[in-house]
Amino acid sequence: MHTATDEMTTFLSDWRTAELNGDTAALDRYLADDFTGVGPLGFMLTKEDWLARHAAGDLRYRTFELDDVRARVYGDAAVVIAHQSGEGSYRGGEVPRDLRATLLLVQQSAAWRLASIHMSFIAGTPGAPPMPGRP
Repeated sequence: MHTATDEMTTFLSDWRTAELNGDTAALDRYLADDFTGVGPLGFMLTKEDWLARHAAGDLRYRTFELDDVRARVYGDAAVVIAHQSGEGSYRGGEVPRDLRATLLLVQQSAAWRLASIHMSFIAGTPGAPPMPGRP
């Protein structure tokens, strides 16, 4: 018997693979229609914006991983906090290698969908600002 946690773990693995491969068809299925992504600098992306980065080839990952995953399920919704690590580029510039990501998952049509993600730098990691008060 599959639990909501098992289904969510499978969803996160499938979403991670789609991000790594720039698979816009899969991402279109995995993102809720009203999806909003918030990047580490505070910019906001709609579902269309998120998919367009991959479709145009502007965003390319060489690696993309999720670990230190902590999930809390609330009925048909879940809050997931994870360490997102990866190597890649956006329009030729390197993307941050380490981010903390908060994902909001919702059950829609009997499947998990990503409704929102908010990413933040992890102070002191390559490409991120230093820890406040430290050089």
